[in-house]
Amino acid sequence: MAGRTGDENERRDGASASSDTTVPGEAQSNGGTAGSKPAAGLYLVATPIGNIRDITLRALDVLAGADLVACEDTRVTAKLLGLLGLKAPLFAYHDHNADRAGPALLEKLRAGLAVALVSDAGTPLVSDPGFRLVRACVEEGIPVTSLPGPSAPLTALQLSGLPSDRFLFAGFLPNKSSARRTVLAELAGVPATLIFFESPHRLAESLEDMAAVLGGRDAAVARELTKLFEEVRRAPLPTLAAHYAEAGGPKGEVVVVVGPPGEAEAASAEDVDALLRDALADASVRDAAATVAAATGRPRREIYARALELAKERK
Repeated sequence: MAGRTGDENERRDGASASSDTTVPGEAQSNGGTAGSKPAAGLYLVATPIGNIRDITLRALDVLAGADLVACEDTRVTAKLLGLLGLKAPLFAYHDHNADRAGPALLEKLRAGLAVALVSDAGTPLVSDPGFRLVRACVEEGIPVTSLPGPSAPLTALQLSGLPSDRFLFAGFLPNKSSARRTVLAELAGVPATLIFFESPHRLAESLEDMAAVLGGRDAAVARELTKLFEEVRRAPLPTLAAHYAEAGGPKGEVVVVVGPPGEAEAASAEDVDALLRDALADASVRDAAATVAAATGRPRREIYARALELAKERK
């Protein structure tokens, strides 16, 4: 490593040759070597999102040697470990029990245990409460390291064909359409590709709301990533919304990727009217105007005036 002194190299090489443990963050091995026991600390371990062969060698080492594996669903992780030929004590840690499970895990880490944190699939801390545990460890000086690997949002972004130089992962949108459109309006002006998780049964409705708020942006729906029936459907948002409204919800895990503003052509007057009529169906004039102005980049005063006219026509 650049900048390391000869004495530092000698100390590190000597430690790795004579010790059967490794420390999170060590440049020599950074998370264990085959057959070694991980040192005390928290290990953030990415697991496959579909294809089990995507597990990394470092992940195998840590999962095999950890004192405890903290996971969202013990049944899911037990199945994964079984397929990998591994066994480890499991500890449930998820959104619903984080308030009590987090302190318990922290106590085990204080006691010197090596704890691996995994999600049901992919990279931990993405749409799970793991960041709270990491923050607590950092505050107390407990070693933390990451074992990178599979990630559904990044895989979907790679396959989408959309700009990847700047992106925002926004997790799951709200269940209700009105709340969903509010969040989408807040994100409409972000100059980046947007990435969402979505459940299959709600996909058509979400795409419809995205089309109403974000307009005709290019987008992609990725499902069953890395699995046998992997599929990526690429089209403008209105086209995708119409397809899934007719075809119904797909099977498997779903990631939606939406291009940044400016990728699509500027909305015409007819497009603006269509967006406003759709927004006025379940929102006030003020809220509908704000939503459409954010989606099209048009001046809010102009959109509000047109919204008033359309609202009068509806009466």
